[in-house]
Amino acid sequence: MRVFVTGGTGLIGSVVVAELLGHGHTVLALARSDASARAAREAGAEVLRGGLADLDVLRSGAAGADGVIHLAFANDFSSPEALARAVTEESEALAALGEELVGSDRPFVTASGTPHAPGRAATEADPVPTEGPVGGRGRAVTAVLGLAARGVRSAAVRLPRTVHHHGDGGFAGVLTGIARRTGVSGYPGDGTQRWPAVHALDAAVLFRLALEGAPAGSAWHAVADEGDAVRDIAAVIGRRLGLPVEPVPTETYGPLGPIFEADQPASSARTRQELGWRPEHPSLLEDLENIRP
Repeated sequence: MRVFVTGGTGLIGSVVVAELLGHGHTVLALARSDASARAAREAGAEVLRGGLADLDVLRSGAAGADGVIHLAFANDFSSPEALARAVTEESEALAALGEELVGSDRPFVTASGTPHAPGRAATEADPVPTEGPVGGRGRAVTAVLGLAARGVRSAAVRLPRTVHHHGDGGFAGVLTGIARRTGVSGYPGDGTQRWPAVHALDAAVLFRLALEGAPAGSAWHAVADEGDAVRDIAAVIGRRLGLPVEPVPTETYGPLGPIFEADQPASSARTRQELGWRPEHPSLLEDLENIRP
């Protein structure tokens, strides 16, 4: 397939592009900057210049592709307002991409997040939240899955709280960055809350599998580690950086604080059974050993 990929030069996107190219697909990568365009070309992809706000560019990329994988997001968590702007930008982009694919039966795979299921591990059957700090993303992804009724083979790959590679990435990467700035490897609450995780290389395989064969309107969990206690994550970070490990106020994490404090394990049993996905790369706690002091 010729696949249009947004966010193709990020931590996840770069390995998704490599996975696609390695399995005989060609890639058209959206690139907002000269540096991103150069990285995409060096990886072996064609380049379409533009950003998520350039809706006509997105439509043209989708129009000339056999399938679309959406991974781009502003990742600005500096304030509730910045997060809201990022969510709105992505929602409009997803709507534009989806409308271009209506009636084509082409695959449209978007990144999502694993939901919270109180008292148990979330499954692929649980709905994503449509309220709260990132509720807008849930509403946008739900709309994408609804395109199954309009002739789009839409699917969502739900990513866990940490997608990691070489000891960096996701919420664990946020903890590492804050630890470096503050001199404390902190965690919110009592630290017993669990975060699921997956290695980026394993997540990339699932995006390819969903593109190639996921049924329309389906959701899948890219979860390798069902849930590590956050204080265990902080302990590895603290040891690698030579810093004390302590609880810190939830407010330390800004608009993500309530999410960071929640217990949110997730299962991928259905994904493994139905798509044949088998994660094989290091776990989060193993990969965090790659953090450089």
